[in-house]
Amino acid sequence: MTDHNFFERLKENPRPVVVDFWAPWCGPCRMIEPQLKQIGQEFDGQVDVWKVNADDHPELLKQLRIYGIPTIVSFNQGQEVARRTGVASRRELGDLFEAALSGERPAFSGLTIIDRVLRVAVGLALLLLAYTGGFEGVFLFIGLLSGVAFFSAVYDRCPIWQTISARLGFSSNDKTNEDESSA
Repeated sequence: MTDHNFFERLKENPRPVVVDFWAPWCGPCRMIEPQLKQIGQEFDGQVDVWKVNADDHPELLKQLRIYGIPTIVSFNQGQEVARRTGVASRRELGDLFEAALSGERPAFSGLTIIDRVLRVAVGLALLLLAYTGGFEGVFLFIGLLSGVAFFSAVYDRCPIWQTISARLGFSSNDKTNEDESSA
């Protein structure tokens, strides 16, 4: 498959497509492969699963702006609907298949890198402001706010927060959490 051929095949494919961009040397790619294969079987006949070796197609990855692997991208009618980079839970992988099938973005697919950078920048600005005020009075409160801003940049990747929020019922999808705990 050539890079140009990829886009042609994508447009001509009668079903939605989930593409796994991976590499043989990538440990996280190997970690999610069994779950990806299992979910692919659940959506067999509804969603096609393609695997693209990142080492063999660097120009394609550049065109799609894929900078890390594994990256899973959902397409519906040749258009990108959703993507996930890095290790993903079974629920997140399932959301990508659902997005490909429905043609709609998942409700929450995680913070973008821009969101994370902006939150860290706000945290740094608040921390600098608190430092210049000597962390006294209102500047102590500003310092605490900087911590909240920093945490908001990474909370969705924090295993302690995920455990606590699931126990307290803060999760956005209780049914999904029940499915994962019974698996």
